[in-house]
Amino acid sequence: MKIFVTGGSGFLGGNLCPYFRKLGFDVTSPTSSECNLLNDQSLSNYGSIRFDYIFHLAAWTQAGDFCLHHPGEQWVMNQKINTNVLDWWSTKQQSAKLVFMGTSCAYAPQSKLLEGEFMLGEPIESLYTYAMTKRMLFQGARALAEQYKLRYLCAVPSTLYGSEYHTDGRQMHFIFDLMRKIIRGKEYGEKVILWGDGHQKREVVLVDDFVQYLWKLTLLPKNNIVNIGSGEEFSIRSFAKIICEIVGYDFSKIEYDTSRYVGAKSKCLDIERIKDLIPEYEPTPMSNGITKTIDWFYKTGAYNL
Repeated sequence: MKIFVTGGSGFLGGNLCPYFRKLGFDVTSPTSSECNLLNDQSLSNYGSIRFDYIFHLAAWTQAGDFCLHHPGEQWVMNQKINTNVLDWWSTKQQSAKLVFMGTSCAYAPQSKLLEGEFMLGEPIESLYTYAMTKRMLFQGARALAEQYKLRYLCAVPSTLYGSEYHTDGRQMHFIFDLMRKIIRGKEYGEKVILWGDGHQKREVVLVDDFVQYLWKLTLLPKNNIVNIGSGEEFSIRSFAKIICEIVGYDFSKIEYDTSRYVGAKSKCLDIERIKDLIPEYEPTPMSNGITKTIDWFYKTGAYNL
C-alpha cells in the first residue's frame, strides 16, 4: 500500500503517518522544503509513483486570531496549495483515492452542522476566508471526481487534541492553550488568563480516535463527506475545571479576558452519518483524553515552550 501525505509534519500528520507505518504501508510525506505546494511544479517529482491513497492535510493557517490578520494571504496561499494538489491528483494520480480535510468553521453558525449543510449559508465572518477555501477544495474534488470518475473522502473534524502537538511557537488550539496555561499556573505560579468569558462552547475529539476512524472511512467505497467528532460540546470553563482537577490547580483563581477574540460561541458537529457508516464508532471520553494529553505535556515539557 503506497500512501502520499501532505502536511505530514503537522499535528494530524505526526499521528497519521506513524499509524500507517505501523500497518506496514509505504508512506511518502515530503516536508515543505522538499515539496513546496505553493509551486505548481512541486508534485511533478512524484508523478511516476502510483499511490493508492493521497491524504491532503496541508493548509496555511493557525489557531487563535490568526485568521483575523491574514485573510488575503489565507485565500491566495490555500487556493494555490489546494489547486496544485487537485490538479496532480486528477492528472497524475487518477487511481488514488484523495482524502482531504474540511473544517467545522465552514458550517454557517445557524446550521445544524450536518454534512448536507457544509456548502450552505454564510460561515462566521472572522473565519470566512479559511472556511471558503475549504468549501472550494470540496467543490473542486467533487467536480473532478464527476468528470474523471475519481474517488475522494472529505473528513470534517472537530478540534483535535492528544499527543505530538506542534511546539514551534505557533498559536495553540484552545484545548492545548488551556492545558499549557493551567499547568504553568500550577508549576510556576503564573496567572491563568483565558480568552472570553469562558461560556463559549467547543467540541473535541482525540487524535488517536480520529486517525483510526479516518482510515476506516477511507476504506469505504462511496465518495462522501463525513463529520468526525464526539457529538457533544462543553464550555471553556468546563474544560478548564477538568484540567484544574487533574493538574491540582485552584479553578477559582482563573481570570477571563472578555476583550480577546473567541470565534464561534458554539460549535458541535452532527455525527449521525459516521455512526451509520461505522456502527462501532465510540470516541474516547473527554476526561480520559485530557488526562492522556496532560501526561504528554509533562513528559515532553511542552508546557515550557
